[in-house]
Amino acid sequence: MEFCVYICPRIRQIENIMLKIFETQQVKELDQYTIQHEPITSIDLVERAATRFIHEFCRRYSKQTRVVIFAGQGNNGADALAIARLLSEEAYRVETYLFNPTDHLSPDCEANKRRLLLLDRIDFTEVGRGDFDLPELTAHDVVIDGLFGSGLNRPLTGGFAEVVDYINQSEAHVVAIDIPSGLFGEDNRGNDREAIVKANLTLTFEFPKLAFFLPENAPYVGEWKTLDIGLHPDALEEMETPYYLVTEDDIAEEIHPRPRFGHKGTFGHALLIAGSKGKLGAAILAAKACLRGGAGMLTVHVPTRAEAIFQTSFPEAMLSFDTNTDFFSSVPELSPYAAIGIGPGLGQHMESAAAVERVLQTYGKPMVIDADAINLLASNKSLIDRVPERSILTPHPKEFDRVAGESATAYERLMKARDFAIAHRVVVVLKGAYTAICTTSGNIYFNACGNSGMATAGSGDVLTGLILSLLAQGYAPESAAVVGVFLHATAGDLAAAFTSEESLIASDLINFFGKAFKQVK
Repeated sequence: MEFCVYICPRIRQIENIMLKIFETQQVKELDQYTIQHEPITSIDLVERAATRFIHEFCRRYSKQTRVVIFAGQGNNGADALAIARLLSEEAYRVETYLFNPTDHLSPDCEANKRRLLLLDRIDFTEVGRGDFDLPELTAHDVVIDGLFGSGLNRPLTGGFAEVVDYINQSEAHVVAIDIPSGLFGEDNRGNDREAIVKANLTLTFEFPKLAFFLPENAPYVGEWKTLDIGLHPDALEEMETPYYLVTEDDIAEEIHPRPRFGHKGTFGHALLIAGSKGKLGAAILAAKACLRGGAGMLTVHVPTRAEAIFQTSFPEAMLSFDTNTDFFSSVPELSPYAAIGIGPGLGQHMESAAAVERVLQTYGKPMVIDADAINLLASNKSLIDRVPERSILTPHPKEFDRVAGESATAYERLMKARDFAIAHRVVVVLKGAYTAICTTSGNIYFNACGNSGMATAGSGDVLTGLILSLLAQGYAPESAAVVGVFLHATAGDLAAAFTSEESLIASDLINFFGKAFKQVK
């Protein structure tokens, strides 16, 4: 991965196989490159995409289903008309409505209209400028949305907005081609959210759109799946993008081998500064996650009241005691440790804030900063510039807002996180359904695994411990963040499969670390 100059060449190479996420203005360039260099005609590329679409559609929906297709005038409409023809040939009951108010279709849309009209017994209606009675839709119907694609750059209005509203008001199951009509591929701050199709399923081509990873767009995207349509590999490799989707193959390449003659010193000695009165559970969870993540040794710096709890519940950890009974106030000697993590259950006392400042001033290597340590940075923003370069901050959205300022949308917050990572030379792990890891180079790595059962108290503490473990073992900070997030989420999926999302608790994640490592390796 091209994380930074300190990462070994083996890691840099991963970006060549990692799934890139391109902005919508780049999509036409990728299509054109494929058309020119495969070579393939534009209409045949549409046919390829439509064929991939119906393979997935036929796998999911019975031929007894009534399919109502809404097609627009552009290339998304061309896809929709090709899909209408192919589904008709598969003996689906298809009704197709082509909306053409300006009496002008794109060349591919016009060509696929002619192909569709060559079929016998088709149900096809072309809608112009006049009044039109929309078909009645029921809960038993499937609507295929092919009105507008990813090239849309202004909100839908007029008749198209009315059609979108009609679809959304119906009880039909909605499948979007490539992207829900009306949704912009990236920034939807200036969009009209009343004029975006609410799809149950989006079958997108080659790579997901950035908008799919943002929570405010979930009601429109629904479930999504990428379909490989064979865009030219040279174009995909050569075109630059700051956005990547991490896959299991990428992580398998990153996992460090454990040498046969390694000993506990080989795998790093981590220091975790965590816990305060009433929040010692956070420290225990992070500590267990650290050793379960493969670190050779762990010392936990805790208030003196934590001694009995730790010695009985987690004897594998060594302890360093604060001079304060209830919270962090005194900084231990930091030089013996390969990596430091700070924050879980720390509290926000004035003495703790001063002690965090001393840690930042003393420890010159990358560290993991989470939870209350982030909140303390937010309360004294001058401390941010003292954070060692390439340290890993792991905020949830509200914690990040406290540090960087409120954001009106998740897109705005994501852009702030990227800029923050660049400006302060840190790695920001912005936690969420699709956790985004923002690096000092401006790249953003999305994690797609994990589940809603992980939205439970202590899950973030477990992630902190795991990332700390990897950092202590010698992983580059950027790699520790990406690998840690993926393994954490994979453990969550394994735990949910074994129990359920509803019953999942943070300690379940730790219990499935071993299976997560095995699955990835």
